[in-house]
Amino acid sequence: MQPVVTVGLDGSPESLAAARWAADEAGRRGLALRLLHAWPLLAPEPDPATASPHAADRNYWSQRLVHTAEAELRARRPGLSVEVALVARDARDALLDAAAEAEMLVLGSRGLEAVESYFLGEVSLPVVARAVRPVVLVRAAPGGGEPAPASPGGPVVVALDPRTPRDEVLDFAFHSAAARSVPLLAVHGRSVPLHAHTPWGADHGVTEEMTTDARTWLNAALRPWREKYPQVEVADSIRTTSPAKVVVEAATGAALLVVGRRAHPHSLGPRLGHVVHAALHHARCPVAVVPHPA
Repeated sequence: MQPVVTVGLDGSPESLAAARWAADEAGRRGLALRLLHAWPLLAPEPDPATASPHAADRNYWSQRLVHTAEAELRARRPGLSVEVALVARDARDALLDAAAEAEMLVLGSRGLEAVESYFLGEVSLPVVARAVRPVVLVRAAPGGGEPAPASPGGPVVVALDPRTPRDEVLDFAFHSAAARSVPLLAVHGRSVPLHAHTPWGADHGVTEEMTTDARTWLNAALRPWREKYPQVEVADSIRTTSPAKVVVEAATGAALLVVGRRAHPHSLGPRLGHVVHAALHHARCPVAVVPHPA
């Protein structure tokens, strides 16, 4: 089966923005695009010889939304392979299964402008937390179905932590930067321990040691990926402050923010760390959440 980028469509402007972003991403990576719409009440595909008009009526709006999107995306990306999947299932389960078969799953994310935050609903949050492949959440620009604008030539930002495996996260981030011909910015934040705080600020000796240690492991982590992707310009940013704050601030003007999460495919509830939560709620650029071994 041809590798695909799958996008979930529900008829909202946010899902259309995600579909447009996914089409562009599939084109960059040389992949096919799959448009997935899931609704438990979809009727089975009817036999034309015995078709009931009621079944056709039940599927009318679902077929219309996916085929309208398909026509637009084919015009947007001539030559892109686009396929349509209408699934009579719960959306969450259908998306999780689709993610397992795709290079990435792309979902729309609804912005609440009053608090500049993502709305993560009953479907998207569990999918992000349980998917076995990367999930990208895309915000719509205000008042439309286009993806929220990114700065031209903005970097791909990747958040790194020495306590977790990084290969899956760095692979996705470097590939994304190479596909866009943009730089990659690796960021790391580390809070200063309580004992290092003084009345006049943080102890400089402690923060200097923390920064030196972080740069040592960060350089080691990036070295093999610099060699694999010599065309990607790489920079790093290490700050002695809250990791979540560092990641959100670094995402300003980024083309894409990449964060990792521990994979818990059999857990009873979603498990997303505070850095992932901060990225999903506050970063305005698309956010890719990449699972890695626990």
